[in-house]
Amino acid sequence: MADIQVTQAHLGVRIARIVFDRPYQQNLLSRDLLLALQTITNDLASNPEIQVLTLTGEGTECFSTGILTPALRGQLAKDHVLRLIRLANETFDAIEALPQIVIAGLNGYVRAGAVELALACDIRLAGDHVRLSSPEAKRGGFPGAGAPVRLPNIVGTARTLELLCTGREIDATEMERYGVVEFVVPRDRVRAEMDALAEVIASNGPLATRGTKRIVKLREAAGSRAARELSDALRSALEFSQDVDEGIAAAREGRKPQFTGK
Repeated sequence: MADIQVTQAHLGVRIARIVFDRPYQQNLLSRDLLLALQTITNDLASNPEIQVLTLTGEGTECFSTGILTPALRGQLAKDHVLRLIRLANETFDAIEALPQIVIAGLNGYVRAGAVELALACDIRLAGDHVRLSSPEAKRGGFPGAGAPVRLPNIVGTARTLELLCTGREIDATEMERYGVVEFVVPRDRVRAEMDALAEVIASNGPLATRGTKRIVKLREAAGSRAARELSDALRSALEFSQDVDEGIAAAREGRKPQFTGK
C-alpha cells in the first residue's frame, strides 16, 4: 500500500495509525486507496487488541482533496462516478462502524469527499492553518458520501444547510466554534497531539470505550439510515442532470456556471 502508511503500535499501546502519503496527488481518495482503507477496516473490525485508529496525511499541507476533482470528473463516465461514490460510502460507513475510537488529525486543507471521511471519524482535531470546504453545490451537486447525513448531528440543521448550500470555505477557528473539530492545535503539533489523545483513550478499559461508542452510535442510527437511502437515490438522479454537466464544465473552464435546475 504505497499510498498509505500503516503502523500498529506495540509494547501494550493498542493503537493503529494510517497516514495518507500521496502528496503529489493531494492525497486524492482514489478507488485503490478506498479499497485499501476497506481492507484495513475489515481487519480492524475483528481485532480485539487495537482500541484506537488514527488517520492523518503526511506533512502539514494536505489532509486530502477528496474523491473527485472537476478534471477527474470530466474523464469518467457517469456510471463510473456513481460506483466510486458508492465505494466511498461503503468505506466511510465501515470506518464509522468500527468498534475502535477513530481520530482524524487534519493536517492541511480538507475538501469535498475528504470532509466526508473526516465526518465518519469519531473525533477530529485540526492544525490552526487548516481550511475546510464542501464545494459540491458550486458545481451543481451535493456531497454524496455522507456529509448531509452526518454533519447535522455535529453542527445542527441550519449550519449544515448554510455550509453545504454555499460551499464556502471555513478556517480552523470556525471549525472549532461549530464543533466540526474538537481541538485546534499548532500546525506542527497535529500528529503529536493526535497521538497523545489516542494513547490516553487506548490506555482506558476496552469494554468502556467500545461500549460507549456502541451506545452513542445506536442513538443516531434510525434517522441516519433513512437519510442515507434518500441521499443515495437523489445522488444517482443528480449525476445525470444537466446542472451537474454544466457545473463540472464551468469548473474546468474557469467560468461561472449557468444552472437551470434540470
